Amino acid sequence: MVYDKKDFISTKELTIEQIDYILTQAMTFREINQREVKKIPTLKGRTIINLFFEPSTRTRTSFEIAGKRLGADVINISSSTSSTQKGETLMDTVRNIQAMASDIIVIRHSFSGSVKFVADNVETHIVNAGDGLNEHPTQSMLDLLTIKLQKGRLEGLNVTIIGDIAHSRVARSNIWAMKTCGMNVKLFGPPTMIPVGVEAFSVDIAKNMEEAVKDADVIIMLRIQRERMAKLLIPSEREYSKLFGLTPSVMEKAKPDVMVMHPGPINRGVELSSVVADSQNSAILNQVENGVAIRMAVLSFLAMSKNNGESI
Repeated sequence: MVYDKKDFISTKELTIEQIDYILTQAMTFREINQREVKKIPTLKGRTIINLFFEPSTRTRTSFEIAGKRLGADVINISSSTSSTQKGETLMDTVRNIQAMASDIIVIRHSFSGSVKFVADNVETHIVNAGDGLNEHPTQSMLDLLTIKLQKGRLEGLNVTIIGDIAHSRVARSNIWAMKTCGMNVKLFGPPTMIPVGVEAFSVDIAKNMEEAVKDADVIIMLRIQRERMAKLLIPSEREYSKLFGLTPSVMEKAKPDVMVMHPGPINRGVELSSVVADSQNSAILNQVENGVAIRMAVLSFLAMSKNNGESI
């Protein structure tokens, strides 16, 4: 089985074999992360650049930790300290970084499709850490790993994604990957936040919170992405929380062992109550932990590939 691409951009074209490989590799790295000494020389001498044009805590930190635990030299560059502030284009920035013999460039950018555009025009391995409204593939992989570790399987599980679906790159990556893994996906949110034609993804649309959480093995809550909206699409946060928030009373209608997940950052009291976020059903911190292992897996197989693809 071959991963025949030089980059990691999207979950849309991943095969079930490739997803299984990434998850299996991540489980190995997860064990390393639990040791007292959390470092191996897999990528010793390699250089990884984290190029982030949007704010990030979990994603950028976990990519940095992942690279360093693999023994790589890791450099972080934010938009505020890059030459894009002086008018340099994204492509010129990346080409200059490539000229310094960088092995992998991890990019987060606010424009959908920007990361793929860069990947198609440079020789360096590119990893998508989130591009606009498009995708966030490593978040999807860590979600799948978290679910598989707790539930023991992926195929046949019922997953409900609730919230601002229209502006969520996490939702898109998860829908593609979860459908590939044979999972049943249901969506729920304000009508103004459900993409037109989303049924083409072969997902169900719930009519209310009770229907959304009923029979769900996993509930993934999403925050309102205000920074990606031209205008606010809800009357108020209070109204949103009342109709679309996951609260203890809503949880009473769900399975006792349902997993509650969130890509972060959480807006407590809006899409998710603190009681639920901190409950035994919550796997949110497990997601954060697994994010390092997933990113170690992605960085390692890209950096170790000799040409445009690696046999895996």
